[in-house]
Amino acid sequence: MFFVDTLEFEGLGNRSYLAGGPSAAVVIDPPRDIDQIITAAARRGVRIAFVAETHVHNDYVTGGLELARVTGAQYLVPAEAHVSFTRAPVADGDTVTVDEGLVLRAIATPGHTPHHTSYALTEDGRDVAAFTGGSLLLGTVGRPDPVEPRLTEKLARAQHASAHRLADELDDELDDEVPVLPTHGFGSFCSSSQAEGDATTIGKERATNDALTLDVDTFVAQMLAGLDDVPAYYTHMGPANAAGPLPVDLTPPRRADAEEIASRLAAGEWVVDLRSRMAFAEGHVAGSFNFEGEGKLATYLAWLIPWGKPVTLLADTPEQIAAVQRELARVGIDRPAAAATGDPASWVRAGEELASFPRARFAGLADVRGRGDDVVVLDVRRDSERADGYIDGSVHIPLHELHGSLDEVPDGVVWVHCAGGMRAAIAASLLDAAGRDVVAVDDGFDAAAEAGLTVVRH
Repeated sequence: MFFVDTLEFEGLGNRSYLAGGPSAAVVIDPPRDIDQIITAAARRGVRIAFVAETHVHNDYVTGGLELARVTGAQYLVPAEAHVSFTRAPVADGDTVTVDEGLVLRAIATPGHTPHHTSYALTEDGRDVAAFTGGSLLLGTVGRPDPVEPRLTEKLARAQHASAHRLADELDDELDDEVPVLPTHGFGSFCSSSQAEGDATTIGKERATNDALTLDVDTFVAQMLAGLDDVPAYYTHMGPANAAGPLPVDLTPPRRADAEEIASRLAAGEWVVDLRSRMAFAEGHVAGSFNFEGEGKLATYLAWLIPWGKPVTLLADTPEQIAAVQRELARVGIDRPAAAATGDPASWVRAGEELASFPRARFAGLADVRGRGDDVVVLDVRRDSERADGYIDGSVHIPLHELHGSLDEVPDGVVWVHCAGGMRAAIAASLLDAAGRDVVAVDDGFDAAAEAGLTVVRH
């Protein structure tokens, strides 16, 4: 009897899979921190015989090469992917026997990347799972543009064809219930649109996925019109994966005292406070930035930070530092320069005080506007979010552009908002570090109209 274990990485919106039989297994699209994969295999009592990549990833650093080295597994990588290391190249139709009666079959599905390959798992001749990577996702498909802008439309058309290829490959009455198990699509920016739900089958996708229900021209036009910016750090992920990532080092970073924190800030390095946005607003090291340890910390920190800039982490506990260090290693931020935990008052030198700024809800913004106060309303949501409605008179600078565009924020007290509060907190910390008077709006955007603010909708 086969099994499939799912490993979720919520911060990046991705999943990896361990699948196999009684004695051996294959790992699909492993994360860089391979220890949890090894633990999952040990829990199952199986040997990792194969490690398979659906593509050279653009949104995270893979652990595939290291996992194969440590376990002695064969490393399956699409044959057309240009990589600098020895691997077992796989082409369309190639098969490997994972365990007795259990076969993995490669299916060429270009679109997310030119070389993208999906894998069907077959038990005793019947397809029982489809690992679709960045091809067919839950209700959508992977983006066609993380590789090269000049290929985007061509790859979008390839995505449509690949979705139909998968539907045809898994096409009989029994196979309608075959689970579709993608790597992306659970909040990942590698998805062309955000997926809904947690699980799907090829039958459900055949009935509902735009790639399988729309003609190719309509599908491509809609997809290209809906693409937002990709995170800037994607530029570095593909080359790192093609070169062969080094093993990850998760040993604790050196401890920083108040003098070192001040020195690193003075040198222009990034000091990142991982505490909750409420705690940060109440008191923080002046000049530090707030990226909450929960949520999409790795995505937004890697997106905003100048690549290669040293980062020092501040947190309540060493456990928080360890968790974030692991998350950052997945996107190529390998070693924090230093870290500090405990009482924030110990992070500043004697005689210095913690900085702070106020938080509010949209009702508070409506009150100050109603009094006639001249304030700046800064919207840091993405273009697609703003297109659905925005506060009249607000300034729009998406969060990922803000650090390089602070001089474009008009003078005055800045009330900064996003869709829910997390990104507004990051933006508020960037503005506060630049010396601006800021209020962080910690509220859902639906509350803006409810508070009486004019929301413009087209």
